[in-house]
Amino acid sequence: MEQLVVRLGASSQEPVHWLVWSSQQNEIIASGELPSAEHLATLADRAGGRPICALVPTSDILLKWVTLPAKAGRKAISAIPFMLEEDISGDINDQFFALGPKLDNRQAVAILQKSTMTAWLEVIKEAGLSCEQMLPDILALPRENEEAWSVLQLGEQLLIRQDDWAGLQGELAWLKQAIAHQAKRNETPLKISDYSGVDLSEIDNLEIISQPLELAMKVLASGAKSSKFNLLQGEFKVNNKTSGAWKKWRVAAVLAVIALSTTLIDKSIEQQRISKELASLKEQTDKAYKSAFPNSGAYRDLRRTMTRQMQSLEQGGGGASMLVMLSQLESAFGESKVKPQTMRFDSKRAEIRIQVIAANFDALDKFKRQAEAQGFEVEQGAINQKGDQVVGTLSVRS
Repeated sequence: MEQLVVRLGASSQEPVHWLVWSSQQNEIIASGELPSAEHLATLADRAGGRPICALVPTSDILLKWVTLPAKAGRKAISAIPFMLEEDISGDINDQFFALGPKLDNRQAVAILQKSTMTAWLEVIKEAGLSCEQMLPDILALPRENEEAWSVLQLGEQLLIRQDDWAGLQGELAWLKQAIAHQAKRNETPLKISDYSGVDLSEIDNLEIISQPLELAMKVLASGAKSSKFNLLQGEFKVNNKTSGAWKKWRVAAVLAVIALSTTLIDKSIEQQRISKELASLKEQTDKAYKSAFPNSGAYRDLRRTMTRQMQSLEQGGGGASMLVMLSQLESAFGESKVKPQTMRFDSKRAEIRIQVIAANFDALDKFKRQAEAQGFEVEQGAINQKGDQVVGTLSVRS
């Protein structure tokens, strides 16, 4: 099943990131960025009439834990707004309280202005869309390592998930300072699970755990699907009542479908055979394409996409060609036995950002020396020891 996932900004004028993906095949169908929420209506066709999943900025939401009395009932739950009154600025009657997970006698609560919630839903409605799940963006970040902070860059924003019900979201420069402040306070290195290759090399006392580099919205879409929390509850709960007209004709419609399926069963079998063959060919094509261009995402027209990718490689910005650079670096890779895992080419800076695996630190130094001897500028990013190998990032500039 395909679903449209959008990440709204704190205001209607901020950019809106979006992605259409197949959760069954774990495949990106399309993705992009809108200049503002005023352009959301352009995604109506991509939604196909299905409800969307909306991620909203955590900067507008307060995530809290409330300790309840033992064997607390509904009355204790309903008293939560008054228990949090000192933590909230403004009238509690203007606030919306959404209940999250409950752990023993601790209840997770998300608090935000009702007007903010209403504004988000109005923007979605005016675009001709409907929403079945709304989630604070940091809660869509995965937690592969429960001892580490999960970090993901989305445009000019940085998302940090600190634990199951806490995190930060805001401008990249400001949150780098927050990470540095926490790392300075820690006696042991602060563990960071990095999902987007954020450069944190200038911060001391960090242990970077590099995660597979994927499209940021794909990481969030996958996390949103596995999340059980939904802001749309209480007065904002989605009404999924079936219309009376559909109930009236449902039996007749089911019988009609059964009759039609029976008459077309032979054609269906033949279609399944052809579909399997097409699926097998598509899988082989996808595998070859992703092997050649691991970071390029999904495509629609293979011929046009391959032509565009080759032109991009052959005509890098600033007179530099990625293919020429890689050809010149061949001997450096071969003699140092450094193996590239992922590559990103910045045409404007004529720079290749490479995530590599090497046998040891000396191999990385050998690669750097040989590349520099050929006239390249090489900068080493974060480097970590993983078992008997070294994993790091290199920026090679023509």
